[in-house]
Amino acid sequence: MFPIRDHNPSGRTPFVTYALILANAGIFFSYWSLFDSPRALDAFFWDWAMIPAKISDGMGFAGLVTSMFLHGGLMHLGGNMLFLFIFGDNIEDALGHLRFLGFYLATGLAAALAQYLMEPGSPIPMVGASGAIAGVMGAYLLMFPRARIDILIILVIIFKILPIPAWLLLAAWFALQLFGGLGTSAAEGGVAYWAHAGGFVAGLALIAPVWLARGGPAFWRRTHGTPPHPEARYIPARTRIPRTGHRR
Repeated sequence: MFPIRDHNPSGRTPFVTYALILANAGIFFSYWSLFDSPRALDAFFWDWAMIPAKISDGMGFAGLVTSMFLHGGLMHLGGNMLFLFIFGDNIEDALGHLRFLGFYLATGLAAALAQYLMEPGSPIPMVGASGAIAGVMGAYLLMFPRARIDILIILVIIFKILPIPAWLLLAAWFALQLFGGLGTSAAEGGVAYWAHAGGFVAGLALIAPVWLARGGPAFWRRTHGTPPHPEARYIPARTRIPRTGHRR
């Protein structure tokens, strides 16, 4: 089960969101060839990823920022960019382009610090934009809790697209990060759960002044908890397979 789109396009072009997607993709493909050499890839991540043990030794502080532009594979990159594409445009619209960029970098930094504080001795490199994107998701939860998100549900051979309110998806996602963080470490599970949770909480905290300035609960009543734009309507795709009757 994962989100594929929302029903609330932004009111203006999300230039920063698009630029971040292009930057992440461009940086990833710039070191794509290193995946053929595990030793070279490890050396690259040692220099540019966030490694808690290095920071504890007083080194590698740049990794707190550079790590959010690195990814460990195509699926990692694709999943993160899909989430950024879905949730980033409306938050950029709410904050404005430059404030959104600052917000994104700040939540990414908070996410990396959260992972460091929870596992300060870990030698495992942390890479990925998911901490910063978790901040965007936290902001989306507070600003637009009733926006509709289409999720794709896959049950063996059954594929179903189901629209659900954003608060349900985002609250469930955050709960999974907490359970994951309490149940395993990054070394065991390969997922920086505390970075996700930390970024999400930072996003909520940083967007709260904007939400309050617009009226808090009164803002929800005015907008019905959705972005202030007409909702997109998606027409289900029609199959071209002809129907046949029963043979007798």
